[in-house]
Amino acid sequence: MTYPKHTDMTPRVELTSVTGAGPRRSKRPVYVDLLPPCNAACPAGEDIQAWMAHAQAGNFRAAWETLVRDNPMPAIHGRVCYHPCESHCNRAELDSTVGIHAVERFLGDKAIEGGWTLPVDMPPSGKRVLIVGAGPSGLSAAYHLVRRGHAVEIHDAGPLPGGMLHFGIPAYRLPRDILMREIARIEALGVKLVLNHKVEDLLAEKRAGNFDAVFVAIGAHLSRHVDIPARDAARVFDAVSLLSDVEQGTTPLLGRRVIIYGGGNTAMDAARTAKRLGANDALIVYRRDREHMSAHGFEADEALAEGIKIKWLTTITAIDASALTVERMRIDEHGHPQPTGQFETLHADAVVLALGQDADSQFLRQIPGIEFQADGTMIVGPNMMTGEAGIFGGGDLVPGERSVTVATGHGKKAAAHIDAWLNGLVRESVPKHPIADFALLNLLIYSDAEPSRQNERSAADRIQSFDEVVSGLSEREAVHEAKRCLSCGNCFECDNCLAACPEDAIVKLGPNQGYRVDFERCTGCAVCFDQCPSHAIDMFAEPSGAVLPDMAEVPR
Repeated sequence: MTYPKHTDMTPRVELTSVTGAGPRRSKRPVYVDLLPPCNAACPAGEDIQAWMAHAQAGNFRAAWETLVRDNPMPAIHGRVCYHPCESHCNRAELDSTVGIHAVERFLGDKAIEGGWTLPVDMPPSGKRVLIVGAGPSGLSAAYHLVRRGHAVEIHDAGPLPGGMLHFGIPAYRLPRDILMREIARIEALGVKLVLNHKVEDLLAEKRAGNFDAVFVAIGAHLSRHVDIPARDAARVFDAVSLLSDVEQGTTPLLGRRVIIYGGGNTAMDAARTAKRLGANDALIVYRRDREHMSAHGFEADEALAEGIKIKWLTTITAIDASALTVERMRIDEHGHPQPTGQFETLHADAVVLALGQDADSQFLRQIPGIEFQADGTMIVGPNMMTGEAGIFGGGDLVPGERSVTVATGHGKKAAAHIDAWLNGLVRESVPKHPIADFALLNLLIYSDAEPSRQNERSAADRIQSFDEVVSGLSEREAVHEAKRCLSCGNCFECDNCLAACPEDAIVKLGPNQGYRVDFERCTGCAVCFDQCPSHAIDMFAEPSGAVLPDMAEVPR
């Protein structure tokens, strides 16, 4: 199948005669770098297109090194990230999105197998940073800070590092050996982990350890509760505690009939966990409909495939031993659930509440400079610093979307601002390039390419254990998937411009070096622009009266 190029009918260039000099350009071609939509959508700030280019060439070590400049945990994120990059992928307009997360997982696993490591980039700075919380945000910040030469110590209340990666995400989604080996790589850079240590007085801890700055990333580990009249609620659990208990080997007896109350991703994980613990019937009760649920669609699909049932538009109003009174709801014109006065009774051996989580931030409220939103999240500035100088915050503790990748991005951003602050500087935001959306691409001829699919264990098999459900790509499949990338907005050296130029004005500089334009030959006809599939060339007006340099080299 072929696809038409996307262009308008505006004349590309007007040539005017200049006495004694022949035609003169009104516009000149310039190689440009635009922002691919996948890069723009990545909460961790990965340069996806760059590492994908290395991967499609089979340069896996270079791809991994490019990737971990931004995100030190690709094997983890390739499994648990909700990949918003793929939701914005231009390839979806042609056939289907590029499986970015699958290639990321492949690179992360290959690095683990090969024992790949990275050196610290900067000499020791003499500065010390305390990080509270060993979850994804804290680990990310530690990684980026230690590579900048700072000494980093992480204090965490848990017995193992990882935070909700370890105690909130089941092993069937994130195998623990993968998790621990990526954390070990960060620790090997010189990060000191202090576990089973709950910080009670942050300022005292800062003074005692002679720390120059602090990053607080404690995550949201406290389950929210709702007032439900209950005569006998001995078999009521909260989802976070359930998932944590399973991880630590102290699994409660749930019985054969389990009801999970909530509609988020944690509710889906709790239901799938209950099924693996022996529940014959695992029923999710949720007060909204599927269109308004907070869980990602594929999470619900995976739960349904494993035999989980979902009772939409239903809320629990009372619990009396094994009997639950529930009320039917309706969605109003604003998308909010409203009661109908229609009741029924459900029966369950156990009820698991999955109604969201909050951060245990009480120890921070004694610090005068730190303020909180009404919802309990901590207020930070654009530089991630609180009102108390030298204390920064990120992850689930601060306002914003809660996900592993958002938290990882917060850690990276905070590390950059902490480094600047330690050096007496202010880090300025750099404007981003314009986004290369699908309408800008000139896909003259493009063939369909079937995506590489990751295999999954059958639903009947996977509910028998906590073994990983999804398998990764082979090397051949990963290269194929990487080659499906359109390289939106940036040159990938396809040579279309070189072949199309009627004046031989395009000069190739060599592998991975791009091109330059010989402006003595270039007439500004814009054929190179029209032939560039990724919109890596744009036409710019000639400066009035400008003298064009000989063999001018243009930036890529």
